[in-house]
Amino acid sequence: MTHRLDDKWIWDFWFARDAIDYHVFYLQASRSLGNPNLRHWNASIGHAISRDLLNWAVLPDALVPSSHEDAWDNFTVWTGSTIQHNGTWYMFYTGTNRAEKGLIQRIGLATSDDLVIWKRFSGNPILKSDPRWYEMLNLDVWHEQAWRDPWVFKYNGTFHALITARINYGHKSSRGVIGYASSPDLLNWDIQAPITEPGEFGNMEVPQIVQIKDRWFIFFSVEYDKFSELRIKRHGVKHQTGTHYLVSDNPFGPYKYFSDDFLFGDEIGSIYSGKVIQNPRSEWVFMGCNQYAPGNSYIGEISDPAQIYIRPSGQITVPQ
Repeated sequence: MTHRLDDKWIWDFWFARDAIDYHVFYLQASRSLGNPNLRHWNASIGHAISRDLLNWAVLPDALVPSSHEDAWDNFTVWTGSTIQHNGTWYMFYTGTNRAEKGLIQRIGLATSDDLVIWKRFSGNPILKSDPRWYEMLNLDVWHEQAWRDPWVFKYNGTFHALITARINYGHKSSRGVIGYASSPDLLNWDIQAPITEPGEFGNMEVPQIVQIKDRWFIFFSVEYDKFSELRIKRHGVKHQTGTHYLVSDNPFGPYKYFSDDFLFGDEIGSIYSGKVIQNPRSEWVFMGCNQYAPGNSYIGEISDPAQIYIRPSGQITVPQ
């Protein structure tokens, strides 16, 4: 009962909940490409709806790359998040430009009244990286300018964005952080210092922040080849690709890891881009992209939900 498309791969995804309906938005690309590594440069944002997180009905695609020759997002549209404010839905998403060969990532906005028909914001890109804190494009250091996967949430009357980014100092393998920006209205953003400390990873992808009882959790995904040199050398660190998490008593940190071990990870990266959400029974469940099967064949579908278990200490486990 996974969400699988016969003609398209699916990978990164995010949710919007509208009353009893769950909307899922996801990156998709044609299986006819043959090589799944090409999916990143041929992506659009698909859309499906469910009432139980098990049975999905496909809706019209939400967003495709711009057709305008000089548009900032005319090459790719990638991962984002969706939030409702004053009756309007706001989708923040990542975009790249063909003339820049997709090397510089920026964040844009589209809005909708019904979660189906989306209109790009005229002031895009709405969030661009700031060199005061974050690494700009330098191919001698990293293969891209990381500024993607915005996760937007509201807290204490202000909107906040968590962003996959890299700090502008330190060893190139250890600069991965969760970038941060705030806004009073979802349109005007103040980019600030990252919300996490560097050191462990080169990238911390597809972040999601969730409050469960009195604790805050940031979930993110990372591949083993993005582990820092320091982390790889540490005794007991496993060869894992998957979803990890940080925990804090405050949404703005400081955050800590319970252990080096991932929430859900393995050597082949069988599940990636994990998210947690409450099911119709208000139970917290984990869902991810079913990514690789043994033998390295690419699957490309969204998993069924698996219930998560939260210990009194705040440590989370998912049956594997």
